[in-house]
Amino acid sequence: MAQKSSLLLIGILGIAVVGSTIAVATNAIRVTADDYAFFDPIVDVETLIEGLYVEEPDTDKLQLGAINGMIEELNDPYTTFVPKRDTDDFERSLTGEYVGIGAEVQIRDGWLTISSPLDGSPSWKAGVMPDDRVIKIDGESTEGQSIDDAIDRLIGEPKTKVVITVERGAETLDIEIIRDHIKVQAVKGFMRLEGDGAWEHVIDSDRNIGYIRLTQFTPKAALEIIHAINNAEKENGEELGGLILDLRFNPGGLLDEAVKIADMFIDEGTIVSTKGRVFEERIERAHKKNTIIDMPLVVLINGQSASASEVLSGALSDHDRAVVIGTRSFGKGSVQTVRELESGAGILKITEQYYYLPSGRLLHRRDDSTVWGVDPTPGYYVPVSNEEIGEMLAARREQEILTHVDAADTVDIHDTDAVLDALKDPQLTAAVRVMQNRIDTGIFEPVGIEANAPDDVALAELNALRNQEERMLRELTRLYKRVEAVESGIDEAKAEENPRDFWDDELELKGGELIVRDKDGNIVTTLRITGENLERWLIDADVEKVEKVEQTEDSETESGS
Repeated sequence: MAQKSSLLLIGILGIAVVGSTIAVATNAIRVTADDYAFFDPIVDVETLIEGLYVEEPDTDKLQLGAINGMIEELNDPYTTFVPKRDTDDFERSLTGEYVGIGAEVQIRDGWLTISSPLDGSPSWKAGVMPDDRVIKIDGESTEGQSIDDAIDRLIGEPKTKVVITVERGAETLDIEIIRDHIKVQAVKGFMRLEGDGAWEHVIDSDRNIGYIRLTQFTPKAALEIIHAINNAEKENGEELGGLILDLRFNPGGLLDEAVKIADMFIDEGTIVSTKGRVFEERIERAHKKNTIIDMPLVVLINGQSASASEVLSGALSDHDRAVVIGTRSFGKGSVQTVRELESGAGILKITEQYYYLPSGRLLHRRDDSTVWGVDPTPGYYVPVSNEEIGEMLAARREQEILTHVDAADTVDIHDTDAVLDALKDPQLTAAVRVMQNRIDTGIFEPVGIEANAPDDVALAELNALRNQEERMLRELTRLYKRVEAVESGIDEAKAEENPRDFWDDELELKGGELIVRDKDGNIVTTLRITGENLERWLIDADVEKVEKVEQTEDSETESGS
């Protein structure tokens, strides 16, 4: 399958996002009579709608709405239902595997356009080039077609033929491509080599420093990392002096792969533990066999490093096996299991457990969390601006593009300073400088990094939240102005009627009581009001104002009835 441009590729893989740690299981829950009773009113409502609603209802949409309604009540963005029609795309997003021509594509100026062929893919072997405009697929024009429609025509059975007609400059070419199994490459280097476009993994040839960027924890990602390390060592004829593992922008994937990679570098102890409401604690432990214990490690993370990325970086950090450089990770520490519905109507990706680092730290970020995710090693916090991130991603994108033509002006990959200058990546530059110093002196020190303390990480998060709060307040101010403008055109008495305004804003209710009565007037409970935000929370509650209680100077403050 051709990918829907680099940005869309991130979006597709983000299903597994941001960042999920995924397990696959069968539905082992037994259905009881009480479970069926739960659905009685739902069936009643569906029957009435089907029989009486003024227009013909779409029962498939009703069913999907009922399922999504239950899931929404969980307030968990990682628990999702995937209907049967979308399960193939979902499986591809988890495994990174599909059958197609192997190219990233986008819509440009109304035409399907090749962003880049993938390494070793059928499109690469057939001679497809970046920026080729695909004007026809099997003789049918692509003008005005959606990217989904175009992709549907490019995917198919393995070993079948598809002919694309491309415009390349002044030329128009018919290119015959034989579809085959494609696997998105999860393990990448820092620059491509001329010729076959393979990734280069030795970023400092003098000190033999390796660099591996892992974009997602796909099946066999651990094996691919081993191959990358072996190839880098063969290329220079000696063991790597150190390794930089880049997990930035990695949304997660398969937990087993994260555990395997951690086990490569940790010889004993806990890697991660998982706990859930109906699950016993499960502990994943390291093993001594085949452990790489002497290679210095630096791990790069940022706010988009999530899920399995946090398991791996957190385990390496907790065991003092690696120096972690960058910014605090995302804080997605929940484990989803993919369970197929017995009815065959689709699959449910459901949050079943949280996971914890060897130190006992919960990775998952809750609304009341003071710490979450993985922090950089103290002293190795390296923030970057949005402008710097944009420049870095643009430079990285240039390295993603595969072309059959050797570049006229390439960077000497053996000149580390030139490489770092071309990549425009402050965090990677910091990682390389730290590793160079470690190899030269035998000591990890935050050389070339502006002095910082652990509180700086939390302060950065606080300032980011403050900026978000300020943006929301500005939007509220604009909203209030629009409300006032609309109210000015309506009868004043009617405009003042607000069914969600329960009492005068001037009233001070803190210290008062909220009395809840049943329909017969009996007091169910009395709640002490401990703050000034009660009305705000009641706005979305299942309540409505019955009458306004007049207050006197000597009366007790009472709200609710």
